[in-house]
Amino acid sequence: MPVDFYMMPGSAPCRGVALTAKALGVPLVEHQTDLMKGEHMTPAYLKMNPQHTIPTINDNGFSLWESRAIQQYLADKYGKNDDLYPKDAAKRAVVHQRLYFDMGTLYLRFGEIYYPMMFGGAPKDAEKVKKFDEALGFLDGFLSESKWAAGDKLTIADHSLVASISTADAVGHDLSKFPNIVRWYADCKKTMVGYEEANAAGAKGFGDWFNSVVKA
Repeated sequence: MPVDFYMMPGSAPCRGVALTAKALGVPLVEHQTDLMKGEHMTPAYLKMNPQHTIPTINDNGFSLWESRAIQQYLADKYGKNDDLYPKDAAKRAVVHQRLYFDMGTLYLRFGEIYYPMMFGGAPKDAEKVKKFDEALGFLDGFLSESKWAAGDKLTIADHSLVASISTADAVGHDLSKFPNIVRWYADCKKTMVGYEEANAAGAKGFGDWFNSVVKA
């Protein structure tokens, strides 16, 4: 049966989940949830997810939020093999490290620059740009050692990371200094199932929104 998916297309974490679902062949019933209108604060939504965040899934009565936890759950439950989410302890640990790096370092540092600009009218902070570029350098280093983010096979870590990188690209952050990211990013676009629908369109929408509210 399809999985109910509460999301916004511009959200990088939501797009990471969508890419994983596409790769697994899991049908999602999308419920676009407008945070600006408070659609995440209704009694029904709060009953499902008291933290009132997106993305959230409801898999036939089982509710789960936090995008990377959702990706892990979908891969464990619906994966036909363990390519996307290896069962080998060491390989799985690398996937986890890359997911937590994305959440706690890469995407966090992206947000520290661009969300204050977008929602608070703040100027671009040069020191925060340096910190984000440092995180991009770490990812570039990971990708100097393997074709994909966590080894020689595409995994759910790539889905999460490319959602973050495509969002940075969409707001015009310079990625050209990171050749391994540039190579990997191109490979993601060519290789990932349903990339345009699940990720590229939403990233472009986010970039258009950003550019409409932030003056150069």
